[in-house]
Amino acid sequence: MDFALNDEQKMMIDTIRRFIAEELQPLEDALENTGALPDADARRIHAKARDLGLYALNMPAELGGGGLSNLDRIVCEEQFGHTSDMLIRRAFGNVYEPLLHCKGEQVERWLKPAVEGTRTCAITITESGAGSDAAGIKTNAKRNAEGRWVLNGSKHFISDGIWSDFFLVSAKTGEKEISMFMVDKGLPGFTVGKDQAMMGIRGTPHLELFFDNVVLDDATLLGEQGQGFKLAMGALNVVRLAQVGARAVGKATHVCELMLNYANDRHQFNTRIGDFQMVQQMLADSVIEINAARWMVYHAAWMLDQGLDAREQIAMVKVLAAETLGRVVDRAVQVFGGMGFCKELPIERYYRDARIYRIFDGTSEIHRSVIAKSALKKGAVLFDVNR
Repeated sequence: MDFALNDEQKMMIDTIRRFIAEELQPLEDALENTGALPDADARRIHAKARDLGLYALNMPAELGGGGLSNLDRIVCEEQFGHTSDMLIRRAFGNVYEPLLHCKGEQVERWLKPAVEGTRTCAITITESGAGSDAAGIKTNAKRNAEGRWVLNGSKHFISDGIWSDFFLVSAKTGEKEISMFMVDKGLPGFTVGKDQAMMGIRGTPHLELFFDNVVLDDATLLGEQGQGFKLAMGALNVVRLAQVGARAVGKATHVCELMLNYANDRHQFNTRIGDFQMVQQMLADSVIEINAARWMVYHAAWMLDQGLDAREQIAMVKVLAAETLGRVVDRAVQVFGGMGFCKELPIERYYRDARIYRIFDGTSEIHRSVIAKSALKKGAVLFDVNR
């Protein structure tokens, strides 16, 4: 087993870190204070990221994407965690893997523009009565007398809804059947509701969407009828590994470095606080847990690259990385003391931003249940390398 980063990976990391430090981090305070990213800044960072080949890294190179392996993408996603969610979305894109099922006219209409960044999409699964239970959606699509699909229902907590001009919408097309549709913003009967304000990740909109007899043509059906749940779960698995797991590790890494620097510089009782044993324990636990979470993320990505089923491993990543981030930022607030609770420093923002990681894309409790059920069924193979 080789755990060393190769030269190409090191170059990607250096490029992304420099871009984040020079282009994105200077925008963080204004984004946090205003809750919005000006259009001019969004266009500028998008253009610069594309020029550097940093947009749509998860998409095939023949479509204009980065063409990265899962492991290479994860290495990049960890670096994305060093900045704010909204800036990640605008600079590096959110192009969802289900779009790779586009065919015929769908390729030019939705897939290629999304990879190019001329169109932006959001995936819509969550409803007021269906959060972690993605199969419990009520939004539905039925054929009308002319044979066209008619979409009815609603979604909420839809990230990036303001910026997106089309949506991947999961809808019931039968009693026990879910399909996925590509729905353009602005269609008759499609209404964008309020932006649901959040405790953290300011600047990233979370919209309500309403569909009232929205008529869709056949080309809007993504993949095959009844394939929607599979597409949604496949997308969520990638999101859990990359946008939750890897980014949580990156964010925890960023916060831990700030905490270490402060522990070295801050003095109390004529002693740097880093020499206090209880502070040292918080630092040591953070370093240990970040490394543990990182290697679990890398292992799950490696499994995907080998064509292996990594669903249980990704569930483990979702729990460990999200909860590691929460513990690290909580310790950072404690080490920074009063300044950690003060808006003058970004620590309190990281604390608020971290809390959602244990909730979105499946709560920690749901993933623990999945892991436990798999362990009861499969046994030691989930944790013993010799099985």
